[in-house]
Amino acid sequence: MSEKKLHLKDVKKRFGGRTVVDIGDLTFGNYGIEGLIGPNGAGKTTLMSLITRKLKMDQGKVAFYPKGSKGSEVDITNKSLDEIARMGIVKTNQIIQDFESLTIKESLLLSLAPPGYEKFYRVFREDTLRKEAEEDISYYLDYFHFENPEGHALSAGEKKLLDIIRCLMLKPQFLLMDEPTAGLPEDMTKKVMELMKKKTKEEDISILIVEHDLDLIWEVSECVYFMAEGEILIQGTPDEIRAHRTVAAKYMGVDHV
Repeated sequence: MSEKKLHLKDVKKRFGGRTVVDIGDLTFGNYGIEGLIGPNGAGKTTLMSLITRKLKMDQGKVAFYPKGSKGSEVDITNKSLDEIARMGIVKTNQIIQDFESLTIKESLLLSLAPPGYEKFYRVFREDTLRKEAEEDISYYLDYFHFENPEGHALSAGEKKLLDIIRCLMLKPQFLLMDEPTAGLPEDMTKKVMELMKKKTKEEDISILIVEHDLDLIWEVSECVYFMAEGEILIQGTPDEIRAHRTVAAKYMGVDHV
């Protein structure tokens, strides 16, 4: 069981008078890999954005219990996105943002640039930064079979993989993944998930995955949360969630299981 947890209390977010997230009391991170599922518009991506402070919540509190804290919480409710990332809470992008002018290797190096190194020429002339990143970059590019790291990512799948690699290179304690395998071929999806399982075991990373591929969720998750209309309605094992009538009716489009 992972030591790292996120605790949400009375978290709410409204858009135009409509409540899109309404969480009373919820803890993520009790298991290695957890799944977050629900229909479109349920509030899943918004919830992740509230945790990382990409969006500001209207009310509520988010507490983080980092590795080695021995149960001591850190209130991250009002911290910036950058501060939260430096604490080890990192999120992949649902819509991939990429620097078209950079090579694959340069793009990965840039993700490690500390504050004050935003200008490209400063990042790439730092020998220390390069040396520290070189081993990780080589490992991931080899694992995902990038044949030419000095070239540019061309396909949406390659850019998706680069986004995942960037997040892993930040050495996260808690990784939020928003549709991480969308657009990836089956064999590469399998490699991504095998790597995630390995990371939870070897590096004790907690992972929360939002994904519409339910077969993937049932296969990799130890715990699944079902979200609809801004609320977490049910949580349990994959078998429990899959067999629940509310999930069948609201998400799978059937009135029985």
